[in-house]
Amino acid sequence: MKQTALVIGAGIGGIATAARLAKNGYDVTVVEKESTPGGRCNQIIKDGHRFDIGPTLFLMPEVWEETFAALGEKMSDHLDLRRIDPTYKVRFDDGLELELTSDIGKMQTQLEKVEKTAFTGFLNYIAEGSKHYKISLEKFVGRNFFNIFEYFSLSNLPLIFQLKALGKHYKNTGRFFKDERLKAAFTFQNMYLGLSPYDAPATYSLLQYTELAEGVWYPMGGMYAGIQALTAVAEKLGVKFIYNAPVKRLQVNNSKIIGAQLEDGREFYADIFVGNADLPYIYKELLPNKAEAKKLEDKLYTCSTIMFYWGVDKEYPQIAHHNVFLGGDYKASFDQIFNDHTLPEVPSFYVHAPKRTDPAAGPEGQDTLYVLVPVGHLDARTEQDWEAMVKRARQTVLTRLANELGATDLEAHIKFEISYQPKVWKERFNLVNGSAFGLSHNFWQVGYLRPQNRHKQYKNMYFTGASTHPGTGLPIVLLSARLTTERILKEFTGSQVEGYKLERAAVNQ
Repeated sequence: MKQTALVIGAGIGGIATAARLAKNGYDVTVVEKESTPGGRCNQIIKDGHRFDIGPTLFLMPEVWEETFAALGEKMSDHLDLRRIDPTYKVRFDDGLELELTSDIGKMQTQLEKVEKTAFTGFLNYIAEGSKHYKISLEKFVGRNFFNIFEYFSLSNLPLIFQLKALGKHYKNTGRFFKDERLKAAFTFQNMYLGLSPYDAPATYSLLQYTELAEGVWYPMGGMYAGIQALTAVAEKLGVKFIYNAPVKRLQVNNSKIIGAQLEDGREFYADIFVGNADLPYIYKELLPNKAEAKKLEDKLYTCSTIMFYWGVDKEYPQIAHHNVFLGGDYKASFDQIFNDHTLPEVPSFYVHAPKRTDPAAGPEGQDTLYVLVPVGHLDARTEQDWEAMVKRARQTVLTRLANELGATDLEAHIKFEISYQPKVWKERFNLVNGSAFGLSHNFWQVGYLRPQNRHKQYKNMYFTGASTHPGTGLPIVLLSARLTTERILKEFTGSQVEGYKLERAAVNQ
């Protein structure tokens, strides 16, 4: 008789773990509180406009390729990827504009206009990022740690120093660039992890390497095409998805989870349980041991975001596919987000215009615009007027798009606006503190020091997703699914699985 698994949550980690377990002979059921799979990587479709709700950057295609291959599929049979280059247009409030591109000649011309030695610095910075990327993926991110001695082993300790895991990203960038704007242009990507570059380990120069060397891609149909493809593969492998099925509590005995009770009273029983809802939420709301939940409350959380999804009845071709607008005092803005948990006085923001690559993202002659403004997470100890912050964020975006890109009539052409802020991230997606990226990734919250992907007490309770090892971001959560599956197969099923081999994917262009 097949062993059974119940996965709580159909985010990308839950879908991929369910599919991998099914491929390894498990009878798998996924229960999801929403009416569709995807979690934060979902979509909004309205009046012919299609928005990705959360992630918009398809990075590290080799990790996606490995996931499909492990499920007996080829990624190219499911996803039509287009490379986005320049990856971004970055604009500063003093008028400087940079196109981050894999075209080395163009980068040299742009960087040397800002600072004579910047191009040499850039080449060295990307070389360091490449080293960090490969060591991280093979030695830290791409493997499980079963005890503290494995993590701080004699072979790993020198690597922790090589990765500059104890140094700060922004400070380390000063070794390569002197101009503050260039330091900002090569550290703002930390925000994908919900981190401040002033607190993030210097290891994260790997982000800029992945974007410029491995490429930023766009799957036709949007990021949600990746969710749809993986869900279809999981269903083909026999995974059953049950939607509109929020879990109320997990039933436990001393060392095991024995069942899951839904809000509507239905009960599910399985040999193993995999939590793909936000890990701190599971500890706080679904499990009985509140002492463990309290410990998690004291950990550092990532920032949140104010989002605008605008259906626009006119096209604005001057807005590129990916646009970053950096403003104000860079350090002060991160302090306001991460220390004061508020909206910076001069907010920076990101605009995604998918129609530049994918005409089906909106009606002909119209635009589909996605705006992300980083902001502090929910904090009961401070006064947070979200209505006022959303209003101010909106005005900042409209003013800069008008002044810098000539989109002076944009507000008049917005047909509809959907807006999200931290309370929505908390209520809709069960994200503790409305932290859009889950638990933070400082030195004390990564690797073995991050919440484990198996529960200490309940030996048949596993976790996958952003707040467990190895961390947040779609490709990293796909690695989480692989590591969690490997751990289940090793500890619960008794089978051995070969570790991850880093190979560059043959991506269809």
